[in-house]
Amino acid sequence: MDRQILHVDMNGFYASVEMIFHPEARNVPMAVGGDAQARHGVILAKNELAKQRGVKTAETIWQARKKCPELLLLPPHHDLYHQYYEKANAIYRRFTDQVEPASIDESYLDVTGSQVLFGTGEEIAHRIRQAVKEELQLTVSVGVSFCKTFAKIGSDLKKPDAVTCIPREKVAEILWPLPIEQMLSVGAVTAARLRQKGIGTIGDLYRQSRETLEEMMGKHGASLYLAVHGLEKDPVRRWGEGEDPKSIGRNRTFRQDVVGDEAVRRQLLALCEDVAWRLRRQGLRCWGVQVTIKDPQFVTIDRQGKLDEPENAMTPLFQAAWQVYQRSWKGNKPIRMLGVTAIRLTREAGQMSLFDDGKKEKLSQSIDGIWDKFGPGAIRPAALLKKED
Repeated sequence: MDRQILHVDMNGFYASVEMIFHPEARNVPMAVGGDAQARHGVILAKNELAKQRGVKTAETIWQARKKCPELLLLPPHHDLYHQYYEKANAIYRRFTDQVEPASIDESYLDVTGSQVLFGTGEEIAHRIRQAVKEELQLTVSVGVSFCKTFAKIGSDLKKPDAVTCIPREKVAEILWPLPIEQMLSVGAVTAARLRQKGIGTIGDLYRQSRETLEEMMGKHGASLYLAVHGLEKDPVRRWGEGEDPKSIGRNRTFRQDVVGDEAVRRQLLALCEDVAWRLRRQGLRCWGVQVTIKDPQFVTIDRQGKLDEPENAMTPLFQAAWQVYQRSWKGNKPIRMLGVTAIRLTREAGQMSLFDDGKKEKLSQSIDGIWDKFGPGAIRPAALLKKED
């Protein structure tokens, strides 16, 4: 018997929560975003009226207001969103203990063993959708299938407030005509490569051999082959099982004490590069960094710095760590051990800067691909190519 996997996605989550506390926002185009006076502020979420006016998530505020001058902009309230995340997942756990959050507004459920009590996967999906609407005043879209990949695609197909079932016998009918970009883990770069080979739909991808895809994209090609054939067996964890780590860090004890800003700078870069990579591998970001410094007499200090938004790229982590170092370690005092730890971890995505335009994410993805294929450190910042201390 096939598993019954649900992917539950809360629709326009941030905006929907804000409208509970700002009922007047339901009848006007509204979005949740950063500082309206700052050009780098972006749209984090929007309601349906703003969507109809062309407002898009992740675009800059000034771009959104160019399309919709009367757009009502509300600041984000992350603590409030976390409360509703907890409430929604509490509803899911009424139907199964196998509830695995994928982000603050998405969760996977395995309801295979719950069908005797609550009905089929589709019936459970509708019960959850109704409970969330009645109790939380929020709507969800639910995908139902026999694996995580197809359940996730299903929840994206109909929004808002809908249930989409993709049983094994309907995969070809429902999924194969879809553009290749709707396949999970197929981003813009991968899609462009596939389209160059004449692979433009999920059905086209299905018809490729594993050898062909591996030759094109290495391990990623093999993963795509398994995913598109519904062979992914990734289990849904039980609630609280394998919880995200509270911090991710790396330290280094030196054979010879490190002295001077330039030497420390290179070491911090290398540490931040490794920590950022480990964050991305686990799908996490951090709101802060902690720098640990030990001197030759084994006296240790720990100092922390905040980030403006959750990050998992090397540059913002290094910038924060460097600021902590500069205010914490004066003069040319020798350092025996240096450490960087990412703290206050989250699966929340940060804002995209106007001046970044997604390049930071693309660069990180490119580095990850190279490190996955050739090993950590295969590509590095120029500053780290110098002889290390």
